[in-house]
Amino acid sequence: TKVKAYELRTKSKTDLAKQLEDLKQELQSLRVQKVSGSNANKLPKITEVRKSIARVQTVISQTQRDQLRLYYKAAKYVPLDLRPKKTRAIRRRMTAFERTRKTVRTLKKLKHFPQRK
Repeated sequence: TKVKAYELRTKSKTDLAKQLEDLKQELQSLRVQKVSGSNANKLPKITEVRKSIARVQTVISQTQRDQLRLYYKAAKYVPLDLRPKKTRAIRRRMTAFERTRKTVRTLKKLKHFPQRK
């Protein structure tokens, strides 16, 4: 029975942890069966269980990241892995506020030498 990601998203943290533990236990028993050479028709199930484990872990990590995003929503500083990736150049670019600011010297120049009408 294949695990569906949308079904996992409705479950609680403890349920997910329990399911992960069960799947790992099942994988362990399947590997033991493989080594002992009994029941060769169970071999493809190993792949299915591994993929299911990956799905559960993915859902767990995604929900954790979502919770962290909510926690850092109003914070001044956000952890690097939660910030938008974009490109290095875009990340280093001046903000709109920084671009519109003028130096004291420029302000004086504008004040004392206004544009001719």
